[in-house]
Amino acid sequence: MTLSAVVDTDLARSDEAGASLGGRIRDAFDERPDAVILFASPRYDFPPLLEALDAACHPRILVGSSSAGEFTSKVNGEGMACAVALRAHEMHFAVGVGRRLGVDRPGAVQQVVSSFAGLKRHDYAFRSALIFADALAGHTEELVEELNVLTGGLYRFVGGGAGGDAAFQRRFVFCGTEAIPDAVVALEILSNKPLGIGVRHGWLAGGDPLRVTEAEGMRLGSLNAVAAGDVFEEHAERTGQGFDRDEPFPFFLHNVLGIETGAGHKLRVPLSVNADSSVQCATEIPAGSAVRIMNVSTAAAAQAAGESAREAVSQLDGRKPAVAIFFDCVATRLRMGKEFGFELDAVRSALGDTPFASCNSIGQIARSEGQMSGFHNCTAVVCVFPE
Repeated sequence: MTLSAVVDTDLARSDEAGASLGGRIRDAFDERPDAVILFASPRYDFPPLLEALDAACHPRILVGSSSAGEFTSKVNGEGMACAVALRAHEMHFAVGVGRRLGVDRPGAVQQVVSSFAGLKRHDYAFRSALIFADALAGHTEELVEELNVLTGGLYRFVGGGAGGDAAFQRRFVFCGTEAIPDAVVALEILSNKPLGIGVRHGWLAGGDPLRVTEAEGMRLGSLNAVAAGDVFEEHAERTGQGFDRDEPFPFFLHNVLGIETGAGHKLRVPLSVNADSSVQCATEIPAGSAVRIMNVSTAAAAQAAGESAREAVSQLDGRKPAVAIFFDCVATRLRMGKEFGFELDAVRSALGDTPFASCNSIGQIARSEGQMSGFHNCTAVVCVFPE
């Protein structure tokens, strides 16, 4: 049986906010929780927040990340903190942390995987891990692939990139009472019941096929041998949209790039136009990729979020869901504004009375059979725990 509690706070003082979250978690369980998963705005001073939460409910494991908008099945806001607490005698939890992610990604991945008990013990049928990473350290797609390789394809991964509010600053992952920059943390979950993971985005191709003819890291140089900034400007003119090279982000929020995968489009968000008309992106886009400029409606995005939740529930083999974690992109919140509530309504409708919580993250992680796996932008990812 999986017991859970979803809590939130908008208290301004970091220590008071942590004590409030931890006190409500303590009151929800007869025993200390096995794991607490925290999402917290960068407006908080993280050490006192974490220390107060830990002191109030003494979780065996405390993980999470900074966020860029926080929500539960009951509240939706910014500048808050929320948490999911789990107590599950039938599950095994462990935590691994990899440091200096941007400097030594392979080493950080090895640090994480070395903590996984499921590589040595075989008394659990299902192996999963919640992943929180500083996605702007770069190469998060490779991070997910390396996790998969080092675990022999035995694990399903789900998670998100640490947020830093709309400014993308102060990105941290949490492990115990420590807030760590430039790092990745994983909550290993071993179980004899499957977790459900759903992945959908609802975006459709709005332009002709394009080939990435120059790219290096997060800099997108050219598409079809034309400077990437010029391609976006031409698309704006053709579709009657405004495009300001000095402040292109409002345009980019509605016109992301989709990498063709053969099973759909994996989304990437452009951020700015450089002086040489190249485009800086939130995530790497490999040279040689086939891409399209994508667009989406509010209704389609909300529908995709609901479908993601239903897909996750369908993977529980008929078991009732206990609690869910829903990751969506900070770019989605910035694009939709108040209408982001429609996505939460769609997830709430799909999950019924199952509580959920999470945050707007800088990218979303999902690796699961039958899904478009890897690292995503602007994608609704729902993870459901069975009772």
